[in-house]
Amino acid sequence: MNQTAMHASNKKPHRDTIFVEQAEILNHDGFAGDQYIMRVQAPKIASHAQAGSFAHIQCASSLAMRRPISIMRVDKDAGWVEFLYKVFGEGTRLLSLRKVGETLDLFGPIGVPFKLHADRKRPLLIGGGVGIPPMIYLADEMRTQNEFTPFVIMGSEVPFPFTPKPSTIMLPGMPDGTIACMPLLEDWGIASRLTSTQGYPGCFDGYVTDLARQYLTALDREQRDQIEIFSCGPTIMLKAVAQLAKEFGLPCQVSLEEHMACAVGGCAGCTVKIETEDGPAMKRVCVDGPVFNAEQVFF
Repeated sequence: MNQTAMHASNKKPHRDTIFVEQAEILNHDGFAGDQYIMRVQAPKIASHAQAGSFAHIQCASSLAMRRPISIMRVDKDAGWVEFLYKVFGEGTRLLSLRKVGETLDLFGPIGVPFKLHADRKRPLLIGGGVGIPPMIYLADEMRTQNEFTPFVIMGSEVPFPFTPKPSTIMLPGMPDGTIACMPLLEDWGIASRLTSTQGYPGCFDGYVTDLARQYLTALDREQRDQIEIFSCGPTIMLKAVAQLAKEFGLPCQVSLEEHMACAVGGCAGCTVKIETEDGPAMKRVCVDGPVFNAEQVFF
């Protein structure tokens, strides 16, 4: 092997696509349930991000460990990146105290993104809690391609970080009164519905998979054959989504949520067991994922 070939074979797959940026906070708004939406100026990360990507954020100079947070939206032309996060521990608590005009140290975009397939033109996107942001990003990507008609189901047990409104987009299989949607998606012309067990007005009373099952059951065979499921959320929810996909014989991609230390594959602290063509293997969620085929993870 000559030197050029050796260099090519040793090149890391993520080299030249992950950046460290000093990102100015443009907006930082708090919502009920200790939830926050933060927009930062990070043009390099924005230009390379894809749906499913996340950034490793230094929440405060006093904390050595960064926190991985999924990207919810980007504007590649304006150069901003937006995150939705919930306060869970000390890192995100300190992040919630950061002010507009301050600078954050960001490392990203990281991770294998969702993959779209042209023969599945009616994608079903299912997000739960802090798994909602990648679904919004994915819906936005589908919107720009003009060949998909996605339906987004979002579930939360705390108030949603936006003011729901009644949807004007009709869908099969929706129970009476299940009309609450996300205004941003509605403005994009993308159908969405909200679920919760907390009795929020207009929301489906139950889990995301309960509503998804009613929707899928209401479709005919030809319509179901155009569906691929994409999902992000707590592991227990992803297991239920994977089972739903198996029940209806549908392909399904899931984005896993795992604790991460380095987020670049060096520490192997976020490994999960994945079924491959060559048998079981341990894969790193940060760089081999976070997106995997559901059947590889759960079956």
